[in-house]
Amino acid sequence: MDWNLLFSSYANVFLDPTVLLMTLLGAVGGVLLGAIPGMTATMGVALLIPFSFGMDLIPSVGLLLGIYCGGMYGGSISAILIHAPGTPSAAATLLDGYPMAQKGEAGRALSVAMFASFCGGVIGALIMTFLSPLVAKVAMKFTSAEMLMLAVFGLSVIISISGKSIAKGLISAFFGMLLCTIGLDPTYSKQRFTFGVTSLKGGLSFIPVLIGLFAVAEVIAGVERIIAGRESAQAKSTEKITRVLPDGKTIKQIWANIVSGGIIGTFIGAIPGAGGDIAVFVSYAFNKGTSKHPEKWGTGIPNGVAATESANNGCSGGAMIPLLSLGVPGDSVTAILLGAFIMKGIQPGPMMYVSELPTVYKVFAALMLANLAMLIVGCAGVRIFAKIVSLEKRMLYPIILVVSLLGAFSINKNVFDVGVCVAFGVIGWLMNKYEFPLSPILLALILGPMCEQNFVRFMDLNKGDFSQIVHYPIAVGFFVVAVGVVIFSLLNQRKINKREAEALAKAGGENISFAQE
Repeated sequence: MDWNLLFSSYANVFLDPTVLLMTLLGAVGGVLLGAIPGMTATMGVALLIPFSFGMDLIPSVGLLLGIYCGGMYGGSISAILIHAPGTPSAAATLLDGYPMAQKGEAGRALSVAMFASFCGGVIGALIMTFLSPLVAKVAMKFTSAEMLMLAVFGLSVIISISGKSIAKGLISAFFGMLLCTIGLDPTYSKQRFTFGVTSLKGGLSFIPVLIGLFAVAEVIAGVERIIAGRESAQAKSTEKITRVLPDGKTIKQIWANIVSGGIIGTFIGAIPGAGGDIAVFVSYAFNKGTSKHPEKWGTGIPNGVAATESANNGCSGGAMIPLLSLGVPGDSVTAILLGAFIMKGIQPGPMMYVSELPTVYKVFAALMLANLAMLIVGCAGVRIFAKIVSLEKRMLYPIILVVSLLGAFSINKNVFDVGVCVAFGVIGWLMNKYEFPLSPILLALILGPMCEQNFVRFMDLNKGDFSQIVHYPIAVGFFVVAVGVVIFSLLNQRKINKREAEALAKAGGENISFAQE
């Protein structure tokens, strides 16, 4: 590595007013777009890429990376405040973020999310800078066998996110897998369970389902509480935010979650087709499994927010690794960035490290700057965002509903998606009522198509002989880890149930003693 060139590239990027301005504007736009349910980081980059046509390469890359990093953090804002993930990868953040907001700790949850996002992004950028060629070589060895077992590994964390009842979590996951079968067969293009509805040929759009299950379901539950006269019992944010970054005690509590989440996010993000949607759930399951108090996860602790948000933004650096090293985009956003590079006359790939090394180092610096810009925007907005939960719920619920339905419509400009959103809002409300977890459905929707496509491809290549999987060591490794995760999660859940039973027994004994007195 040419250290002089690396330092000079960082200096050129960080001291260029145009790059600074464009990156900051991109971060502002990304955070705002990411916070609106349905307006993903991918959509934000796609919408603003025409504005980069007349710019030089690095300012345009700074603008797009600012949107990318800002959007990844922005999704956590609505997830924490209104139980509606702004982006799919923020779905795991609400597991602990929303309970924190309900306990009156919205500002703390937002500051933890922002700090973890920044640290995760920095970890991803550093790994990208120093290990990108090595990580890219490993990632490109992934065939259909490795991708299949990666999906199986992802599905293995369902037990960790199932809550109190593993059986209900598996039922939710099975329901999600069934939803994946709707539409055209991705391999042979045969219609499945469309029932003659043309709009179902493409399957169920993920974003409307996501918004319905979480945002619309929360609105329905809120209206039910208002009618029953129970809404006043819901906690409101009364905290006075005196600092926008977590205090030293909180950082000490979450630093291990941030580091592990950033590393997990980077390496999963470097696998083309994987992305932050998988990384956040894997990070959450890993950190919950290694926690001394796993029973507290899902009740509103900063560790859960830190583990998911660091993985979320770590993916931004990871996804750039195959893009720059091999010319293969790691996710949908980097696919758009690939087009931006080509339009500027630069072809990403192995030769880029030979013929365009100064540009490569400047891209490294631009990603680091984008994460810094996201932190600045987040610090400026924490107090404003936190005030949302102090609004009267009778005013807030209609706003959430309108924004949610507009977000569902904006994906395909299709009224049918609005109907899907409302339908899954009712389904989500009923499932919450009977304590069926919703996160396994999302994980199944993400991994189901990936699992099916790679299974069919593998079986076609090996003439229907699944036993050939043993000739793929990385795939076997994923399978072994998946089995280990299932066993460990079952034992962990057993430990959680035992601790909760002991706590209930202790509380019952204290109440009896008090009554006798």
